Amino acid sequence: MRLKKQKRHRRSVRFYTTCFGFRAPFKVLCDGTFIHHLLVNRITPADTALSNILGAPVKMFTTRCVLAELKSLGESYSDSLNVARDLAPARCDHEQRKSAVACLTEVIGEDNSEHFFVASQDADLRKKFQEKPAVPVVFALRNALFLEPPSQSQQQFAKSAEEQRSHMNELEFKMLIKKKKKSSVKEELGEASDEDEDLSKKIIEDLKKNAAKRNTDVKDKVQFKRKKAKGPNPLSCKKKKTENQKPVANKEGNENESAETIRSRSKKRKRSRKQKSLTDATG
Repeated sequence: MRLKKQKRHRRSVRFYTTCFGFRAPFKVLCDGTFIHHLLVNRITPADTALSNILGAPVKMFTTRCVLAELKSLGESYSDSLNVARDLAPARCDHEQRKSAVACLTEVIGEDNSEHFFVASQDADLRKKFQEKPAVPVVFALRNALFLEPPSQSQQQFAKSAEEQRSHMNELEFKMLIKKKKKSSVKEELGEASDEDEDLSKKIIEDLKKNAAKRNTDVKDKVQFKRKKAKGPNPLSCKKKKTENQKPVANKEGNENESAETIRSRSKKRKRSRKQKSLTDATG
């Protein structure tokens, strides 16, 4: 049962949002009977209960006439009066106090421009608001809250409004096509309209002004020199060896090499040929 009720409420909320432009957070206009029923049946907090039904955050409103009516009912409605005083006040320009029914009907008006959800326990008031095109109605039954489904008059009004919109869109589309055809015919015949001529004159004047500005700007502008490529940083480069140092090093190297070769040659043992011939003869 809960799932069916939630689906029904979502469907009705979707109807009012798509057809009549209701947007969250939703505004709920409460009368004294609804507030008193919430307190008696302990449906608290009321804003969370309403938001669960509508599927979006909610802000509750009331009027000065409703507060005056609750005050006139005596001490039995004192708690309801204190709760109603905490709600946001809806605009009510009545100098003299009116009944809650008359006050709410004037606040809602014919088209419900403020997009209020009306919360009431008065059956006659609910039927009256259901006859109007864009007035959703909320009521309580024991410990549960309900949203009235859209009435037949509201559904018919929404259908007629959609048909009018589609018809207007078709007319606008046809008018655009006619304008385009006329403009294309004029272009083929070479007939320029007065607006086109004015635009061409303005464009020519702007070009002349821009050309004059460019000539003056060239003289005033500072001509910057182009930066040339620089060499490497001398501190980061290695120092070149001088030419005088190289031959000295080579000379010292050559002298060392010659001394080593002489020593190696002097160490070798020299044998005479005479000794070899004597040994061969004795043998």
